Amino acid sequence: MNDADVSKQIQQMVAFIRQEAEEKANEISVSAEEEFNIHKMQMVDTDKKKIKQEYERKTKQVEVKKKIEYSMQLNASRIKVLQAQDDVVVAMKESARKELLNVSSNRRTYKDLVHSLILQGLLRLREPSVVLRCREIDVTLVEGVLEEAKKAYVAKTKLSSPKIDIDRKEYLPAPPNNNDPHRPSW
Repeated sequence: MNDADVSKQIQQMVAFIRQEAEEKANEISVSAEEEFNIHKMQMVDTDKKKIKQEYERKTKQVEVKKKIEYSMQLNASRIKVLQAQDDVVVAMKESARKELLNVSSNRRTYKDLVHSLILQGLLRLREPSVVLRCREIDVTLVEGVLEEAKKAYVAKTKLSSPKIDIDRKEYLPAPPNNNDPHRPSW
C-alpha cells in the first residue's frame, strides 16, 4: 500500500469516527433535551400545584374573613335590636310604674284592680287553698275585696269557694317612696 492509500484510508477512518462522534453527540444532545424538558415539565407541574394550593388557601381565608365580617355585622344588628327591645321594656316599665302610682291614688280604680288581680290569680290557679301575698299597706283593701273575688270565682267556675289566707309574714315591696304624694292613705 502506498502512502496515498494509507492516507485515504486514515481519512476515511477519521471521517467515520467523526460521523460516529457527531451522531453520538446528537443522541446525547437529544437525550439531554428530552431529560431537560421532562424535568422542566415536572418543575412546572410542581409549581402549578403549589400556586393552586396557595390560591385555594387564600380563597378560603377570604371566605372565612367574609363569614366573620358577616357574623360580626349580624351580631351587631342583633345587639342593636336587643338594645332597642330593652329600651322599650324599660320605657314600658317606667310608664307602667307611673301609671300604677296614678291608679293607686284613685281608691275606686285601685280597689277594682286589686279585685281583678285576685280573681285572675284564682282562675289561673284553680286551687282549693291559696296563700295571697300583697303589700303591707294594701292588707285592709285586700281583705275588703276577698269575698267579692271568691263569689266571682265561684260564679265563673262553678267550683267551691277557695280558702284564701293572706301572708302576714312576708309582704310585697312597699311603694317606691313612702313620702310619695300618690301613696294611698287607707
